[in-house]
Amino acid sequence: MTAIEQTEAVRPRGTRLPRRARRNQLLGAAQEVFVAQGYHAAAMDDIAERAGVSKPVLYQHFPGKLDLYLALLDQHCEALIQSVRSALASTTDNKQRVRATMDAYFAYVEDDGGAFRLVFESDLTNEPAVRERVDKVTNECAEAICDVIAEDTGLSRAESMLLASGLGGLAQVVARSWLHSDRSVPRDQAVQLLTSLAWRGIAGFPLHGNEQQH
Repeated sequence: MTAIEQTEAVRPRGTRLPRRARRNQLLGAAQEVFVAQGYHAAAMDDIAERAGVSKPVLYQHFPGKLDLYLALLDQHCEALIQSVRSALASTTDNKQRVRATMDAYFAYVEDDGGAFRLVFESDLTNEPAVRERVDKVTNECAEAICDVIAEDTGLSRAESMLLASGLGGLAQVVARSWLHSDRSVPRDQAVQLLTSLAWRGIAGFPLHGNEQQH
């Protein structure tokens, strides 16, 4: 059950919940408000009302609005990092690895909760703590891709990181563009198109030992 689903399940005011369940409920409510309104327009009053709790209860768990936002960022940045790592580990066929990685980004932006907007379309990127987390998810996803490229091609770490940053950036920007176009191309087809584009580039770097790419 996602945080937002848990919010829906336990929203009635006055219900006592275990601390962890209450925290998840509040995070779910905060996510809904931040995605809909943006950080600056959102108010703690709105989040408390959405969660069905009093403001004192909200402040027991999160001292301020920024603390709530950063907790959500930590949660959803880690979700993308783990998704990319899982995609890369799902097969040893490098073309399928590219496809799985592209699809991980599409799945992330398509999630109904809209958490990707907090990460990649935040109105708070001038806040150092937010910028740090956004940079972390970008860098850690690139590092995961870089590990595979460096191992398989024998390119230097620096060269592999440049290629990995390009692949990750391509996936993230195109996935968001696809979503904002109201999914005008079916997801599977969009992923396949992007995979074909990315594969034509990365396949040009021979496997270490002069083996052929799949």
